Amino acid sequence: MLDLGRLRALNAVATHGSIARAAVALGYTASAVSQQIAKLERETRTDLLDRQAGRVALTPAGHVLAQAAAEVITVLERAEAELEEQRGMPRGELVLAAFPTACRGFVAAAIAELAGRYEGLECRLVEIDPNRALTLVVQGEADLAVVHDWHNAPLEMPSSLIGATIGEDLADIALPGGHGLADREALTPADLLGERWISQGPGAMCHRWLLEAFAARATIAYQVEEYESQLALLAAGVGVALLPRLGRAALPPGVRAVPLRPAPSRQVSAVWRRRSGQRPSIQAALKILRDHWPR
Repeated sequence: MLDLGRLRALNAVATHGSIARAAVALGYTASAVSQQIAKLERETRTDLLDRQAGRVALTPAGHVLAQAAAEVITVLERAEAELEEQRGMPRGELVLAAFPTACRGFVAAAIAELAGRYEGLECRLVEIDPNRALTLVVQGEADLAVVHDWHNAPLEMPSSLIGATIGEDLADIALPGGHGLADREALTPADLLGERWISQGPGAMCHRWLLEAFAARATIAYQVEEYESQLALLAAGVGVALLPRLGRAALPPGVRAVPLRPAPSRQVSAVWRRRSGQRPSIQAALKILRDHWPR
């Protein structure tokens, strides 16, 4: 009988395309994932990964076994969900995926309450961007995800998932104190034409918002992933940035946040697989996430 943990590791590599990303999804180290797959190769007497020049790809045999692993994981997940529904109480493992500012803004407190309230529930958190969070939920590697999408850059929801709104998060324009627009009470997109933006890179939701809001004419001069690093640039007198309010750290001295009109906002939602929506742990998590949303 093949080991389920090793099959999960192979399925994660097949899904995410690398050992490093599979490790993040599973909550392991990359070394642990490599060891699991090496044991599976010895167990099956088959090469499952083609390792060349630091890259890995599944061999034909690896693809066959990864597909079988996905089917086995789906069957077991369905059985676990049905057992939990019969018990009527949140039990087992709940893996929650959430984007960074959600983790800081309300998810950390929510998951602490979940773990403290339900003794039989083991909670695990994966901090990850919304697009990759959806992939984790679709593949069964996360049970629930907290995601966001902007009014002009919606998130594409797979048909196998269902979601519920948690709240709306407004964003402001952050500028160095010495900027000519820093003393304005509010700004419009027309005021910001020609500015040099600090933003996350292509694929990020904020990046998409900028391109949509300025018809792809926004100059992204500073590609910076972390909001803390963006604030450091602003404090140094460099660029302008779009900063959501959720999970926002205190602004450094000399940095101002000015409202934009119309106000940009992102909808924050929880998403889960349709077939697992009646699990008591999913329903309990959704309620507690809503309770902890900053009002």
